[in-house]
Amino acid sequence: MRQTLQLKIGQQLTMTPQLQQAIKLLQLSSLDLQLEIQQALYSNPLLELVEEFDGPEAESSAESSADDAQMSSDDWENAAIPEELPVDAKWDDIYPTASSSSQSQGSDNRDFESFHSVTDSLQDHLLWQLNLTPMSALDNLIATAIIDSINDNGLLEVPIEEIHQSFADNGVELDEVVAVLHRIQQFDPPGVGAADLSDCLLIQLRQFAPDTPYLNQAMELVTRYLGLVAERDINQLRRKTGMDTGELTEAIRLIQSLSPRPGEHIGNSDVEYVVPDVRVVRVNGTWQVSLNGDIAPKVCINQQYADMVRRADNSDDNTFLRNQLQEARWFLRSLESRNETLLRVSSCIVEMQRGFLEQGPEAMRPMVLADVADKLGLHESTISRVTTQKYMDTPQGVFELKYFFSSHVSTNSGGECSSTAIRAMLKKMISSENPEKPLSDNKIADLFDEQGIQVARRTVAKYREAMGIPTSSERKRFKQGAC
Repeated sequence: MRQTLQLKIGQQLTMTPQLQQAIKLLQLSSLDLQLEIQQALYSNPLLELVEEFDGPEAESSAESSADDAQMSSDDWENAAIPEELPVDAKWDDIYPTASSSSQSQGSDNRDFESFHSVTDSLQDHLLWQLNLTPMSALDNLIATAIIDSINDNGLLEVPIEEIHQSFADNGVELDEVVAVLHRIQQFDPPGVGAADLSDCLLIQLRQFAPDTPYLNQAMELVTRYLGLVAERDINQLRRKTGMDTGELTEAIRLIQSLSPRPGEHIGNSDVEYVVPDVRVVRVNGTWQVSLNGDIAPKVCINQQYADMVRRADNSDDNTFLRNQLQEARWFLRSLESRNETLLRVSSCIVEMQRGFLEQGPEAMRPMVLADVADKLGLHESTISRVTTQKYMDTPQGVFELKYFFSSHVSTNSGGECSSTAIRAMLKKMISSENPEKPLSDNKIADLFDEQGIQVARRTVAKYREAMGIPTSSERKRFKQGAC
């Protein structure tokens, strides 16, 4: 092997604390940004809230705060604050994306939304409950492994025996893993951690009071005759169980009150608490994009303290004020950079998704992160972070910016159609179908083909299941039962 020494000349971005701050602010949600600003106001005396005035004073106040954010070349020799912060860096090298178990570390920087709204995912919700449950360190590891094996619907994706194998070398018995699973199955939402549908329903039924009417009958149906219950075969159920029609009806009604997918609602209700970061309105036929100015407190330099800073004074007090002034200016510039990037990305999304704004989801264009990144000259990772936990208020409703990105489906003419549009069209087809003859997945695929869109039957089934829509036979039975 021959060893050689090579000299390589190139440019590398230096990750200064100021640049790290700019990148951090860019990826914060609006609520986290408010907390960050409050922390900056608390720790830096050179920052203060902008006073709100009515009338001419408001303009002069706004101008002074804007001037404070700007920096002339004569201010400080070593300032070196660029006009545009290079926030488009490889963010994962600086601020790694938090894992689902990040809250279990007891950090003081936990996401405020996860406590005052809902958690980001079902796994986060379960881990939060795990942290409040006393158990040994080993049982905690087992519980974490079980939670990681639970899908978004709340069901266990991995057999419990397979999870046990991960701890077999530690002398853990299968019964111990099962015992931990049973503790998790007592967590919210009811039915979580079940192996299958029958198990999920039984877990929920066991949480009813023992004297609940028709509880025993419902448990028998779920345990032994769930298939017949799904088919609504009352005659067979009467024959096999010995129950009369009234008992069966009430027991089935109790079963129908349960959730077959207990985890599907976790992480969705936070829409009630969303405050949009961006607003989109149509003015004289043109779509205008603006930032929500009320989403975070406005800050500026405290001019009284800034005037106390003397350039040639190297005393401790003056050095402290000078450093705080420098940090305050960086913070204001970082806020400005965040707003500019968010506005650029939002404007690009609006430009590319005008059809959606005017006609709704069926007109959504296929768009991936690379499309916006290429258009704006940014990294895809930048687009991903700036569209996470940021919301846009449109005439069609309030949506997370990530909603506007979707994969494409080919058309017969060689074009492309958004998967979001396909889902909207699919939902419309089913909502307007003949209740007596619900559309099968094959028939829906044929209807798409008639419109020049190539959608396989299995793709129709996947989209239908993702939206929680039953099969055609189940829809027919449900409508007949309702009648």
